[in-house]
Amino acid sequence: MKPGEIVTLLGRNGMGKSTTVKCITGLNTVMGGAIRFRGERIDGREPHRICHLGIGLVPEGRHIFPNLTVRENLMMSAITRAGREAPWNLKRVLEFFPRLGERLTNGGAQLSGGEQQMLAISRALMTNPDLLILDEATEGLSPLIRQQIWQTLGLLKATGLSMLVIDKEIDSLCRLADRHYIVEKGEVVWSGSSDELMSSETVQHTYLSV
Repeated sequence: MKPGEIVTLLGRNGMGKSTTVKCITGLNTVMGGAIRFRGERIDGREPHRICHLGIGLVPEGRHIFPNLTVRENLMMSAITRAGREAPWNLKRVLEFFPRLGERLTNGGAQLSGGEQQMLAISRALMTNPDLLILDEATEGLSPLIRQQIWQTLGLLKATGLSMLVIDKEIDSLCRLADRHYIVEKGEVVWSGSSDELMSSETVQHTYLSV
């Protein structure tokens, strides 16, 4: 993936998208093949070591720490990798998610669903990733909050951050992403640009049930 590129992983439920993400981030064991990041094999490594290499994850279901404050959630995720500057710190993250700046002393459990998702994304940014993976980042959110999330992802893209996104909002993804891959039973069955995906009703109907 190129800096600032957004790639999506699409497909119907149960086709292997989240499993792929878990394999990339070390949460699942890879049974075959190899996973490379910046030319280096990462399959078989522990999740925290993969995170330190520069892969940040916003997991499905958020998984914030409900008993910690917003500030504590963010600061416990902060990573400075040796030999390089840390572009993402608390001040910069809050510039992208100013609402969290008003909630720094609130516990995670006190946040709305949208605020919890903002916290989950911010926490992943605090790991200073080169690649940010978002698994169903807009699921269960109101239309207004979903729109805010998509707008923020566009701003993050402009910073040069690469992202791998799993989501069901095809229209929003096509406005934002550069490339798309459709997975069916764990295998890539189609790939193409946003224009190609939007213009192919057959692909959308066959693989995405749109």
